[in-house]
Order: sequence, then structure tokens, then C-alpha cells
Amino acid sequence: MLAHVYVVWLPATQSLLYFCGPAGLSHKRQWRAFYGLTTNQVKCESRLKRLLVCGKNPRIGASNTPLARWLPPRYEDGISQPVGWDPTRLYNGHLLPLVREVSNLILSTTDKRVENDHIYSYLITLFGQWNDHDLSITPTSPSIQSFNNGIKCDRSCDQAEPCFPIRIPKEDPRFGNDSKSCIPFFRSAPACGTGTTGHVFGAANIRQQMNALTAFLDASQVYGSEDAQALFLRDLTNDFGLLRVNDRFTDNGREHLPFANTLGPCSTRQKITNTSGLEEVPCFVAGDVRVNENIALGSIHTVFLREHNRLARALRQLNPHWDSETLYQEARKIVGGYHQIIVFRDYLRHIVGPDAMARFLPAYPGYDENVDPSIASVFATAAYRFAHLTLQPLVFRLNESYQENPEFPSVPLHKAFFAPWRLIFEGGVDPLLLGLLGRPAKLATQDHMLVDAVREKLFQFTARLALDLGSLNMQRGRDHGLPAYNAWRKFCGLSQPRNEEELAEVMDNPDLAKKLIELYGTPDNIDVWLGGISEPFVPSGRVGPLFTCLIAMQFQKIRQGDRLWWEKDGVFTSQQRESLAATSLNRIICDNTGITDVPKNPFLFHPWGTSYISCNDVPAFDLRPWTELSE
Repeated sequence: MLAHVYVVWLPATQSLLYFCGPAGLSHKRQWRAFYGLTTNQVKCESRLKRLLVCGKNPRIGASNTPLARWLPPRYEDGISQPVGWDPTRLYNGHLLPLVREVSNLILSTTDKRVENDHIYSYLITLFGQWNDHDLSITPTSPSIQSFNNGIKCDRSCDQAEPCFPIRIPKEDPRFGNDSKSCIPFFRSAPACGTGTTGHVFGAANIRQQMNALTAFLDASQVYGSEDAQALFLRDLTNDFGLLRVNDRFTDNGREHLPFANTLGPCSTRQKITNTSGLEEVPCFVAGDVRVNENIALGSIHTVFLREHNRLARALRQLNPHWDSETLYQEARKIVGGYHQIIVFRDYLRHIVGPDAMARFLPAYPGYDENVDPSIASVFATAAYRFAHLTLQPLVFRLNESYQENPEFPSVPLHKAFFAPWRLIFEGGVDPLLLGLLGRPAKLATQDHMLVDAVREKLFQFTARLALDLGSLNMQRGRDHGLPAYNAWRKFCGLSQPRNEEELAEVMDNPDLAKKLIELYGTPDNIDVWLGGISEPFVPSGRVGPLFTCLIAMQFQKIRQGDRLWWEKDGVFTSQQRESLAATSLNRIICDNTGITDVPKNPFLFHPWGTSYISCNDVPAFDLRPWTELSE
């Protein structure tokens, strides 16, 4: 018989929560609420009158809850002020370096010195960004004006909460000797009642930061993490369970992401091309607000939008009696299952290596209600920013033979930020995806870390002053009170180097160790993001031992603490799990683009002609296990 869908009003979050009664399928249908609670946590004794949220700690992992802390924070005043707030304060007997000085001396490289990764394709970099945008985003202060004197953080170099400007060292390669200049920086908003805002509730307490997204691998970057956002992204003009698409432009007959209602920061076409009179277009909208950060990321968003709609249409063919809500939620649930499988089976092993997979992420052990899946601040603010070092100076655009696209050639990365018009007017999605599949990632080496596109030109067409991603990462770590490098090595059971000689052994690089000690004075002071990215890779991985530990531990918690993990009994039927296990990123690309040939493994780099297969030979996704008999 048909499942009955009930809508329950949840006053605490002003959100709608869906759950279902018995269905013709062999299990109760379980769907996620957008803020992270799961539908099997709700029972209603009297419909819309009494609500009981059951299950242990139902709010953990929900959106708009604090980031987790795996170690006590390190604040200058013990409560809220970041280290470095007072530039004269000593730490372990040494002054902390300016983050921009560290960036100049450790992170800088030139485009000509970039070394390609001969093992991994550029897709591994952008898929990592795509995956990251499913897990965390930390809101900055809602005000960019100082609370004390009203200065604007983006217009002044004065340091006053929430303004924590990035100071410029002497003889800076971009700013020269203008040491009074700065790169604007806004502190992350404190969670309600934490930091100095705790005075409202009686006393100050340790500052915590928020995660506006759910902690789960639930494809929230497609669907959103709040009900209003999710509803806005749906096509409610019919009963087909579809996501909204662009109503002005198509991509060779295929769907584009929908536009925002106003132009916003994406009206960059005339600035970037230095040509007046060109048509501008608004930003794209998707489940995550960072969809427009670069056009390659936008291409991945577009493919998953199309896949949802493809699934919804196919499910309607199988189950013409299903209503719009069921079609939408079941397609969404399948996409979430895809995402979990591709991340764990295909992506993570290339990052943390086989040893960490065996230790932290072996066969699924089952759901554990005592595991907190919340995203840790050290993961969001440091460890999972490792892939910034794998960004190429170009966004590649190739033709169907995986050669440079003659009509729309590859684009400098700094000219691909907030530029959705390139997807609309310059060849669409296919050339970008071909570029991700058919070109290598940048190799993250100790000598050549961050390309100028993100260290000297980040958002230069949309910001008053181009930003420095490396400086931002270190400043954000200080803002969040992250303990330093050695504290995290101890947390992971790794050795803690005490001097330059021991640090040189850990880094396997005496020159790098010397620079780090000259800057920080002691390994105990090194910013954790910098220390983590500086370590040599673990075998068959792309991060060092520290970030391997932190990344693998976070994903272990995400999987075990998820009531709706795809392998958990009752979430999908056994036949559905078997079908999902056969899915592939290649199949999703083939089904939603005009691409006809793909690498056998899309994350591995191979020159065109070797290890490529026809889309006709990529196994199709079998939806038959989702067939439901009507009454």
C-alpha cells in the first residue's frame, strides 16, 4: 500500500519534518530533515498536537550547532581573543609571526614552478571542495562593523571585535613597505552565549563557532540545510519532484542551475574581460552558497542537479502513483547514498592512504548512537583545507578528444571566480568536466605550495582588495582558538618535535624546518594548518600523518553517528543497497552531459587514449528495486 506522509511542525527550529508510515517497499521510508534530525526520531501521538523527539542526543550533527572541539581551545585571554591579538605577547618564549609573513616565506610559488600530480586528475581537487561544502560553513559576524567604535572591517586596519585584520610585514612582495596596510578579516560569529556574549547569560565562557550545515554526507550542497532554502530550490510548478532549473538558458538542451533574484557579486563579465556592454547574469543558486566560487565547482553542482531530476523522472515512470513529495525525497535520498559511497569508496582512500582506511574506516560497523558526528573545528578550519595546495593556476577546458578547447580555452583561475556567465556563454559544463577528468591536479610539494591565483589574486574582481588564502587559513585557525601543531600531533599519538633537528626529521626537509623555526621559534607555536600541509605524504595518500589522522577520524565519526547511513539496516532495502553499491561517478557524468568517453577511474590521471572507456560500457544504475506496487 502507499506510504502516508505526515508533516510535523517542530517549534524549536521552526522547521517541517517528514516521516512515513508503512509502504509497499519492504521497509519504512526514512527521509532526512534538512537541518539534520532524522525522520525516524519523530513520533506523533496526536497529529500536529504533540511532538516527541526521541533517540539519543538528536541535535548532534544538526545545522546551526557549534563545531566540535577535540582539544581545549587556545585563546589569548582564555575566553575569546585569538592568539596574535596582542602582537607583543610571547608564546613559549617567542613572538608569533604575522600570517602574511609566513605565507610569503613558506607558501609562495609561481605558476611556472607548479609541478603536476602524475597520479591524480584535477577532479580529485574539485570533488574535495564539493565534498567539503556538504560538511561545514562557519558564518562570520553578521556585522562587519566594530561593536565598540563602529569602524568597518573591510575599510579599516583597526583591530576591534569582530575585525581581526591580517597585518602586512615589511617588504611584502605585493604591498611593498606599506606596513600600515592590511587584508580585511572578519571573525567567525560566536555561538550564542559563548565568548563575551556569555555575559548576557551571566558570565563569559569559552568562545565556540557555528556550523551552518549538517555534519552528515547528505548532499546538502544540492538540497540545502534549511527548509526555506530547500523549498526555494524545488520546482513547485508541477508534481514531478524536480529541482528548479534555469528558465533563461540551457546547455545544449540540458539544464543549468537557476539564477538568484539579483545580480549580486557575479556581475564580473565586463570587469574580467575589460569589455563594456556585455550581458551580465546573476549568481547561480544551489544548496550551498559557495556554488559560484569557481566555474569548475559550478559544473559539478550542475551535474548533480541534473542527476536529481533524471532520477525523479525515472522514479515517476516506475511509480506513476507517487506524489511530488515522494518523488523528490526518494531521488534526494538516492543522491545522498551516491555521495556517501563515492566519498568513502572512491575518494578518501586516495587522500589518507590504505593504512588509515584499514585503521579508521574498515567495513561499516553499524550505527552507534554514542558517536558525535559533529564536524570538528580543526577539521573544518585546518585539516580539510589541505587541497588548497592542489589548485592549478588554470581552470582547464577541453574538447571531446581531451585536447585544449579551441573555441573556449582554459581560463586563469583568478578569472574563474564568481563567473557563472562563463558556463552560460562559453561552452557550458562539458568542457569544464573534460578538463577535470583529463588534466592532472597540482602536486602539493613543500617547495611550491599555493599558486598566485589564490595567494595574491583571490577574488580580486569582487573584493576591494585581493585576498591571500594561506593567510586566511592561518588567521581563521587563530580566530577559532585552534591549538598549535604539536598539540594535535600528541592528540593523534604522533611524535612532537622539540627543536629544529627533530622537526627536520618529521618534515624530511632541513631547509623547511629551518624556515619554520626562524618564524615560530619552536614547533609548539606552528599554526596547525601550516604544520599539517608541510608534512610529507603518507604512503599512497596526499596528506601527511597529522591530517591523515584528523581527516580519517572525522569521517569515522560521520559514518558511525549517522542514523541514515546508506548501509544501515532499514534505510534502504538489501536490493537497493546492492544497486547503490554499483554506482559510479562516471555513470553520473555520462548520464548528465554530452561526454562520450571517460577515464576508467575518474580520480586517476591518464593522458587521452589510455585507460579511457566509452560511456556505453559504464554500467547503468538499476532503479528497479525502487518499484512500489500501488493499491
